Amino acid sequence: MVTRVTLRQKKISKGRQSLYLDFYPAIAHPETGKPTRREFLGLYIIVKAKIPFDKYHNTETLKIAESIRQKRENILNKPEIYTGFEKEQLRMKEQGEQSFIEYFRELANKRKESNYDNWISTLNYLEAFTNGKLNFNDLFIETKDGLKPAPFFENFKKYLLETKSIRSNKTTLSQNSAVSYFLKVKAALKQAYKDGMIQTDLNAKVSPIPKQETRREYLTLEELNKLVKTPCNNPLLKRAALFSALTGLRFSDIEKMVWGEIEYIEGQGYFLNFTQKKTKGVEDLPISEQAYSLLGEPNEPTAKVFEGLKYSAYQNKHLFQWIGAAGITKDITFHCFRHTYATLQLSEGTDIYTVSKMLGHRDLKTTQIYAKIVSKTKREATNKINLDM
Repeated sequence: MVTRVTLRQKKISKGRQSLYLDFYPAIAHPETGKPTRREFLGLYIIVKAKIPFDKYHNTETLKIAESIRQKRENILNKPEIYTGFEKEQLRMKEQGEQSFIEYFRELANKRKESNYDNWISTLNYLEAFTNGKLNFNDLFIETKDGLKPAPFFENFKKYLLETKSIRSNKTTLSQNSAVSYFLKVKAALKQAYKDGMIQTDLNAKVSPIPKQETRREYLTLEELNKLVKTPCNNPLLKRAALFSALTGLRFSDIEKMVWGEIEYIEGQGYFLNFTQKKTKGVEDLPISEQAYSLLGEPNEPTAKVFEGLKYSAYQNKHLFQWIGAAGITKDITFHCFRHTYATLQLSEGTDIYTVSKMLGHRDLKTTQIYAKIVSKTKREATNKINLDM
């Protein structure tokens, strides 16, 4: 029976149509062996192409897609024309001509919440650096020893470390942001190898951007008590910051907290049952009587506890003024109150595993950063005692 291979289009985001092959009757999927009617090519055209560049993109992309269609139809209906080696070479050539940018976009769209935002940010920098044109063939070079990473990767690293932030367009992208974005590219390479899009595990051959160790600023117990006694132009912000120092909660989790998440258990005290906004981890966090006293008068279960709390430059101004009024010269942001909670807990002898759970960390290595701070603090305290010898 003759297999008909038809080039079709499917509507996707941003006014584009994804190109795919329609097989009739269905063929066996090359990996699963199950019948399938579709094979997406990783190519797209722009529906309402107005500018010359978009029209040229559509013309060239359709030529490539049609070439793939014809070859696929020949292989299916005239298998004697091609040897096994030739078929594999054709498949590799076709995959190499597919867009890595579009493949990365598909991976990004499968992500959720904050992870999705990081993938989309990476995609934005990829498109800016490559003008939206980067095929799988551009990722490697062929040598006598096999496939090796193309210069693209080192050039893209350099670009991330030197480019302006897309959000502000004033400051250079931080090194740790560059680290995070480049790791998304490596993750895409790893997945592409699993999907058979590339024949070599390029991810293992591409080195990451070195992570820059950042200073995690925190407050001492003495400084916290100064802040308790120091008035703040925004009392709501003050209560939220102190609540963070007593619980270790992030701003995002404090801002969205509702009264229905607060529970009192006789003989055990108050608990906060919530889902972390950043990690989506479900948490059952005990909170102290002192922390509970900062919440104010109870309200309806769906009402926000810190109603009106917003993150903005204006609110940060109040925070900095409050810190300064207390005579504290450290560079303190709201997130530093979470650092303070972790550091003080470890300093007072709470074991690192418990602190990790209280902070909602998935990996103990994240919490160990605070243990380093405590060790340094202990060393500084030791050196304060000097005898005249």
